[in-house]
Amino acid sequence: MMDRYNVRTDLALEQRERFVSDQIEIPGVAVEETYDDMCEVRVTTVRIETENGAAVMGKPVGNYITLEAPKMAEADESYHREISGKLMEVLEGCLPEKEDGQSILIIGLGNRNVTPDALGPLVVEHLDITRHLVKEYGKYALGGEADRLVSAVVPGVMGQTGMETVEIVRGIVEETEPDFVIAIDALAARSVRRLNRTIQIADTGIAPGSGVGNHRNAITEETVGVPVIAIGVPTVVDAATIVGDSIEEYVAKCRDEGMRENKEHLIPPYLYGMFVTPKDIDETMERTSYTISEALNALAAGQAHI
Repeated sequence: MMDRYNVRTDLALEQRERFVSDQIEIPGVAVEETYDDMCEVRVTTVRIETENGAAVMGKPVGNYITLEAPKMAEADESYHREISGKLMEVLEGCLPEKEDGQSILIIGLGNRNVTPDALGPLVVEHLDITRHLVKEYGKYALGGEADRLVSAVVPGVMGQTGMETVEIVRGIVEETEPDFVIAIDALAARSVRRLNRTIQIADTGIAPGSGVGNHRNAITEETVGVPVIAIGVPTVVDAATIVGDSIEEYVAKCRDEGMRENKEHLIPPYLYGMFVTPKDIDETMERTSYTISEALNALAAGQAHI
């Protein structure tokens, strides 16, 4: 029975929805939802509170905050600024208690040469990197605006470096001693309507490549030694999931006529492992990377608003 809930998604919200649709409650999992009418953003927090809840959800104990912004895929700069502001507010609530001179290490996960996987590297390109300047000249060298020190790295993927990403990050953390790590990565969703319109923030760290079945060692507080906040945007959806959903709708319509099929038998095997991304992914990745980088730049500068 549990196999049918093993959907390919990185979003805790979608994992939770699979159970809700069948009216199944998960002990140890709490959900809170708010809606901002001004910027049309729905914020849903899935809080996994127990190991039992974690086992059922397939995700570690912690908080998973999802921002759903239907217009985020559109080229509307003013709307993207609102999303950046909302994202900054959520991040402020996830970070460790603030102290003067707090240091952030930002990790841009993914492969710059594969567009749907290039979100992390693109975000790093747009960041205001300040650690070296503040270390050398003090925060007033930047007009007193550097509230947090920012360093960043794009560690690449294992095929390019021959190293696990967590090994690279752990070495950098040991050398530079940041207060926390923020990791940005592209994710996989099961719903096409959430592609490039959703941002997930998790205080549990991240496992690079998990969305496309390429599981690497996780980057978490346990593995690198400091708290890890993960920011992800779904950029791909499993092709088999799209076909499976279509078949499920078709079968549901035919049930009155006595037709019953196992949808897994109707999905061609070659679709498993194939992922679909929108045709305008190049432009969307560029816009989304700016949206996230602006939130991070404002967070580092200690700005209340963007």
